[in-house]
Amino acid sequence: MKTSFFTILITILSLSLSPSLSQRCNVKDEKTLLKIKKSLGNPYQLSSWNRASDCCRWYHVQCDLYNDRITSLTIYSANISGRIPDALGSLPFLETLIFRKLTNLTGPIPFTITKLTRLKNLTFSWTNLSGTIPSFLSRLTNLKSLDLSFNNFTGTIPPELATLPNLQTLHLDRNRLTGPIPESFGTFTGKVPAIYLSHNLLNGTVPKSLARVNFTWLDLSRNSLHGDLSVFFGTNKTIKAADFSRNMFEFNFSKVVEFPASLSALDLNHNRIYGSLPTTLTGVNLQRWNVSYNRLCGEIPAGGNLQKYDNTAYFHNRCLCGSPLPACY
Repeated sequence: MKTSFFTILITILSLSLSPSLSQRCNVKDEKTLLKIKKSLGNPYQLSSWNRASDCCRWYHVQCDLYNDRITSLTIYSANISGRIPDALGSLPFLETLIFRKLTNLTGPIPFTITKLTRLKNLTFSWTNLSGTIPSFLSRLTNLKSLDLSFNNFTGTIPPELATLPNLQTLHLDRNRLTGPIPESFGTFTGKVPAIYLSHNLLNGTVPKSLARVNFTWLDLSRNSLHGDLSVFFGTNKTIKAADFSRNMFEFNFSKVVEFPASLSALDLNHNRIYGSLPTTLTGVNLQRWNVSYNRLCGEIPAGGNLQKYDNTAYFHNRCLCGSPLPACY
């Protein structure tokens, strides 16, 4: 009888205590996530978000192992409508926030994002967000990656982004951004990030200030930019890959005589570049190369990787000749 009594008592205690003992997720974070779910219209993709289970086990969510606060919220490829919920600002330990391929997500980026001071990775990509890219994103000083690609953002690039001291990657491509590249992009306070600005409506000349910094990855393709690209080249530079195609760049390529040893990809097609190809290009290990649709003349230097490409990398120039194009006469 004693054994039976204690067994019953232990069972009752375990049933009453087990929910609190197994609950990892912070109560405030749980309430915030449920507010976010409601703001997004209670979508099917967030059906696991309910109080019947620990919110650290909900889909799209990760908690810190030590303090059990929400550190990651990643929602992608979902049929979600609405705006970015203001409640996001009430997840103070968030380090990763990704909303990707939510095609019915609309409106601007809310100011409440600035409360996420621990944020390292921010992605709002492949949505229908609009408005300007807010300068207040520069307050997120721990950001390493900022991806706002494939949206409907308009206006100019905020120069304040160059003050982000830990930024490693900046994706602003595939929007409707206008105006020039900010002068401040030549004054990044930390390591110079990989920058992707392609498929926008950017115009103006490349700022001379960009000569002061060393880019590694740079994509300015498919804009209306013009000017001289020689600021990116030289033996003291560290650029690895650059895509300047489909702009209005106009300069004498013959005068660019030094290229960084790190350069492995260079696309200059569909511009107004003139002169001849420098012979020093034969010493560069180019894995991607295209100068088609320009105004180049003279013989293609023999050697290196320049003959490894077919004529599509060279055709539609004024008077460029030599392998792989027809011989010079």
